[in-house]
Amino acid sequence: MQFKIGDKVVYPNHGVGVIEQIMDASSSGIDNTFYQLRILANDSTVLVPTTNTHHVGLRKVLSKKDVEKVFKVLRSGKVEITSDWKGRFQENSDKMRTGDIFEVARVLKNLSYLSKSKNLSYRERKMLDKSKYLIVSEIAEVANVPEDQIEAKVDKAVSVATRGVSDH
Repeated sequence: MQFKIGDKVVYPNHGVGVIEQIMDASSSGIDNTFYQLRILANDSTVLVPTTNTHHVGLRKVLSKKDVEKVFKVLRSGKVEITSDWKGRFQENSDKMRTGDIFEVARVLKNLSYLSKSKNLSYRERKMLDKSKYLIVSEIAEVANVPEDQIEAKVDKAVSVATRGVSDH
């Protein structure tokens, strides 16, 4: 996928960024072209080889049409949970790394569901928080709405899917 300067993109596990520059540079004697991204959340800079965008999962931010699809995933009652902690953590980590917002939404929903019936481990709690942040920040950026308003909508959608599970 080709991007141009000024495009808003999502860098998996980091969130929304803006392509500020497309530059040629040498690394280990190999010439390459890089996208220079500024990650909005922490103002950090990331270089991504233009030939590697698909592999790292770099993508354009959601369309407004896709935002509703994310909420549909969050609201759907289908929850998939692997009972083995290690397997579940690995599965969720893999989903987070894809950068696919729908996979991140499934992680948020599944971990939210699980957190209502038991205490999450530190690592799963951090993943729950990260998945929520990634969804809220991207939708807020697309919709041009404050994050706290989007967070309330996300919480409401997840509560629909996790209804009926008693809090521990």
